[in-house]
Amino acid sequence: MNNTVTTNFAKLKYHVFIVPIILLLAIFSVLYINDALQGNTYSNFQKDWFISLNTQLAQYPLALKNLTELGDGLIILSFFTALLIYAPKFWESLITGFIISAVFTVVLKRLFSIKRPAATYLEDHFTIIGDKLTGHNSFPSGHSITVFTVLTILLFAFMPSLFRHRVMWTFCICTIGIVLISTRIGVGAHYPIDVTVGAIIGYISGILGIIINEKYSLWGWISNRKYYPFFIALFAVSSIIIITKILAINLVIFYLALFSLLISLYLIINLYVKKNV
Repeated sequence: MNNTVTTNFAKLKYHVFIVPIILLLAIFSVLYINDALQGNTYSNFQKDWFISLNTQLAQYPLALKNLTELGDGLIILSFFTALLIYAPKFWESLITGFIISAVFTVVLKRLFSIKRPAATYLEDHFTIIGDKLTGHNSFPSGHSITVFTVLTILLFAFMPSLFRHRVMWTFCICTIGIVLISTRIGVGAHYPIDVTVGAIIGYISGILGIIINEKYSLWGWISNRKYYPFFIALFAVSSIIIITKILAINLVIFYLALFSLLISLYLIINLYVKKNV
């Protein structure tokens, strides 16, 4: 499995940046032409679009509550912890990609300082599911950046060799991503452009994570089993954190994340013990 990931990452070329850059330029051009790059003009520009999508998606509150949690880095990464053992190359790029996405998120949110929907619209105009977010950090969506950073690295890591399989694989990954980021509109936390730009930035972060790690191999040490105690401790702490989330908000997605994390914890402990016997 690790050989497949290594081979696929080595094939990645810089032309994969073309489409996301064109999309970002197109979005910002539209916003600029409509004088919607800041403040109330940004929210008013997409008000009808936001309320329409929010109304439709809010019909499925339980699904939204669960799926939107996959924008939490701890939750979504829990489902891929086993790849630390079987495809460490995936995790090397993932760590780099996550650092890049975190920088993008912090810088852009502070730069644009856009009000959240709940701080802009009256509550009887749309539905809020879960916490009411009223800060000035709506653009871009951090959850969307996280989701697409992970999915982009997953996309290229296990890209099939046959063209028709590549098309289907790409379609499935993109569909999953669109569903997940749409939940941020459904719960009333973000505008449509927030999640769209967030997805594009996440895609760019994922690609940068792969390319930078291919060039510098920053995290090659994670495949060395002598460092497994660090990950054992990390997985154990993460499991405790998820348990506290379950106690606070009893969601199925937390149980699934915890189950995946515990399986990985068992596997890594088992391998480490065998190594030292």
